[in-house]
Amino acid sequence: MKIAIIGAGFSGLSAAAYLAKAGHEVHVFEKHHQPGGRARQFTTAEGFVFDMGPSWYWMPDIIENFFQDFGRTTSDFFELIPLDPQFEMVFSNGITAIPADDEEMKKLFEEMEPGAGEKLDAFMKAAQFKYEEGMGKFVILPCHSWLEFATPQIAQNALKLDLLTNFRSYVKKYFKHPKLRALMEFPVIFLGASPEKIPALYSLMNYGGYALGTHYPQGGFYQLVEAMESVAAEAGAQFHYNACAEKIKSEEKRVKSITVNGEELEFDAVIGSSDYHHTESLLEDTHAKNYPESYWKKKTFAPSCLIYYLGFNEKIPNLKHHTLFFEHDLDVHIDAIYKDKKWPEEPLFYACCPSKTDPSTAPGEKENLFLLMPLATGIEDHESYREEYLSRMLRRVEKLTGVKDLHTKIEYKRSYCVSDFIQDYNAYGGNAYGLANTLSQTAVLKPKLRNKKLKNLFYAGQLTVPGPGVPPAIISGKIVATEVNKLQKKQYEKTI
Repeated sequence: MKIAIIGAGFSGLSAAAYLAKAGHEVHVFEKHHQPGGRARQFTTAEGFVFDMGPSWYWMPDIIENFFQDFGRTTSDFFELIPLDPQFEMVFSNGITAIPADDEEMKKLFEEMEPGAGEKLDAFMKAAQFKYEEGMGKFVILPCHSWLEFATPQIAQNALKLDLLTNFRSYVKKYFKHPKLRALMEFPVIFLGASPEKIPALYSLMNYGGYALGTHYPQGGFYQLVEAMESVAAEAGAQFHYNACAEKIKSEEKRVKSITVNGEELEFDAVIGSSDYHHTESLLEDTHAKNYPESYWKKKTFAPSCLIYYLGFNEKIPNLKHHTLFFEHDLDVHIDAIYKDKKWPEEPLFYACCPSKTDPSTAPGEKENLFLLMPLATGIEDHESYREEYLSRMLRRVEKLTGVKDLHTKIEYKRSYCVSDFIQDYNAYGGNAYGLANTLSQTAVLKPKLRNKKLKNLFYAGQLTVPGPGVPPAIISGKIVATEVNKLQKKQYEKTI
């Protein structure tokens, strides 16, 4: 089969590799000049190297599994550095460093709350079960129907997965200290909703992060992008950059062609690894859409965010690779995102300083700093707003590090916000992380990865199964590749 993939993000790269390995003629069309989607990278004239998006290398086993499927390993492409401490959390009354060693982590919990060390063991044991069941069995399902989950094994383990308990209540069963609760709740922020709205199943994130460790690919997260592109190309996939998909044409309940940079190209199947809503907007036949506009308006999206890429002309002391600034109330910030839809009055934010681990990301004795603050989707993001919050974040970095007047030491500065996500990725509402993984938007309740009216149109990425995040996006590409192979098998069976 001749297959087109729209978008070279993680799901597109993954799908391309698996389909090319299966013997298909695969063409990947990417509107930008490089692969990666939200995980692109850029280098400034001053010599700073910035990863544009993902910076937390978690669930390393899931990523390793991808390369093993092609007889390769991540070490063939890049060096993976374990971070210790994994990260720091800055609270209003102190700083907590999260160690890489399990026993040191247990000791930290015990110091904060007597008995919490043993409770951490119990929490992580349950989280490991969820991780192995969830990431090993659930996330690989295409989720066409609930019947896929109707197996004796899944039924037997259903209660242990805590699907109907919310994450906040679940954490409270184990820990009382507010800092410990904040520490355990932090990973689900990546899932795009309040801990009260996220199923306790996602304690698997704690295991995938804390227990398996936080890592950094030397050279930046983009090393993973280039490695996956290399694997796909070795398998035979062809990549076309600066190639914008403009239209999807269908006939007789099948996609016939896509138009790229004004040229109509025929294919046997098409995968939209681009924003799901945007992929459907390309359909010439609007009746062939899976979902009307009203469907998307009712969905709960994960946040957008304000990002600043900053290059400083000197080293910044007392700053770790990953730092979470949690001096204010998490729920107040969450309400600003989901209830009030406004810029937060007391924001939380995240700082990544990769030059602490990787000298190649900043020239000489200079520093590379990436600041990220979660925001509501669809809000105005004027430059004045961006600059105001940059000043707020820098003041808090100054307080932590003891460095004064950081703004005068900035050699390079670039902001990225809601409107940029819309312009660069056609992201619905400017979302950064896809759909929130709430119970009402999990598994079968996510947007379908197959078009209901066009037999050979498929979707992949963070807006369909299994959900947001780099490992799930990689898995999404594998799932959709399997579905395309099923389509080919059906077509073959009809001819014999």
